[in-house]
Amino acid sequence: MIQTSATISASQATSWHELADRVLSGHQTTAEEALAILRAPDVELLDILSAAYKIRHRYFANTVQLYFLMNAKSGLCPEDCTYCSQSKDSEAEIPKYNFLSRDKILEGARIAHERNSKTYCMVISSRGPTEREIAAVEQLVPQIKEQYDLKICACLGLLTPADAQRLKACGVDRVNHNVNTSPEHYKEICSTHTYEDRIETLQAVRDAGIEVCSGGIIGMGEQDTDVVQMACELREVGAESIPLNFLIPIEGATITATNKLTPRYCLKALAMFRFVNPARELRIAGGRELHLGSMQCLGLYPANSVFVGDYLTTEGQVAEADYKMIDEMGFVVTRNEECVVR
Repeated sequence: MIQTSATISASQATSWHELADRVLSGHQTTAEEALAILRAPDVELLDILSAAYKIRHRYFANTVQLYFLMNAKSGLCPEDCTYCSQSKDSEAEIPKYNFLSRDKILEGARIAHERNSKTYCMVISSRGPTEREIAAVEQLVPQIKEQYDLKICACLGLLTPADAQRLKACGVDRVNHNVNTSPEHYKEICSTHTYEDRIETLQAVRDAGIEVCSGGIIGMGEQDTDVVQMACELREVGAESIPLNFLIPIEGATITATNKLTPRYCLKALAMFRFVNPARELRIAGGRELHLGSMQCLGLYPANSVFVGDYLTTEGQVAEADYKMIDEMGFVVTRNEECVVR
C-alpha cells in the first residue's frame, strides 16, 4: 500500500536526473518517488521528461516501434467493463460483428506490414475465446508470419493454461491482457470478473513461454496512488510491453467517474511509467491524440512505441502524421529487436 502521507524531500522530488541516474545504476523506483513524479508542479515537466528520456535512450536509443490494431471481433461482449464501448451494458453506436474472415484478417496484416509496424495485434471482444476463435487464430498466425514477417500479439480475453499453450504452439509472440487499474480500484470498473482473474491469465501466458503485454487506462476516476500502484504491479508481473491508454469518453459507455486529464498530467504519467519500468517497451496507446493534443510528440521522450492507425472503436490520426512526428523529433521507426540495449 502506498503511503500518501510520506514526505518526499525537495531534493528527492526535484532532482529528476539524479533519480534517473540511480535507476540506470539499478535502483528500483519506489512508490513514493513515482507519486512525486505524478504530483510534481508543471514547471518541472521538462526536467522530468528529460530525465525519463535519459532512461529511455539507454534501452531503446532513438528508435520507435509501431503497432497496428485489428478489431477482429467487435461488440457482443458479455462483460460489464464500464469504460468499454463494447461491453454488454454499453449503448454506444459501434460496429458489431463476429470473428472476421481470414481474408479480412490477412488484409489487416498487409496494411500493418506496409505501415512498417513491428507487431500486428488481433483483438476480440469476449470474456475469453471460443474453440472456433482460438482455432482461427491457430490457422492465421503462421500464415501472417510467413507472408508479412510480423510479430503477433493476441488479445483474446481471459485465458486458461491450455489456451495459452495453444497460442504459444502456433507462434503467438505476445498476449495482451491489461490490468487496467489498481487492484483496489478494479471493482469500480468491472463486476463480471476480478483483478485476480486477469493476473491468473497473465500467469498462464508467462507459464506458456509467451511474452506479456499488459498496461492500463488512466482517467477512470482513480487516484494518483492507483496509477502508481498499477505501474508497480506491471513491474511485478514482468510485462515486456506496456500500453498506457488515456480514457476516451464514448457516448453510450457506462463509465460515470472520470478524471479531467491534461496533457501535462498524461506526460508525467508516461514518465513515471518509464522510471518504474525502465527497460520495458512503453507504448502511448488510446487517447493519445485527444489528451496529449499538440504535445503528443513529447510523449516520445519517455515512450518508445505508438499505435499507428485506428484503435478498437475510435479513430487515430492518419499514419502520415505519425511518421512526420517521429521524424521531426529525430527518432526512427524500427522493426529490429536488437535495437534494445540491455
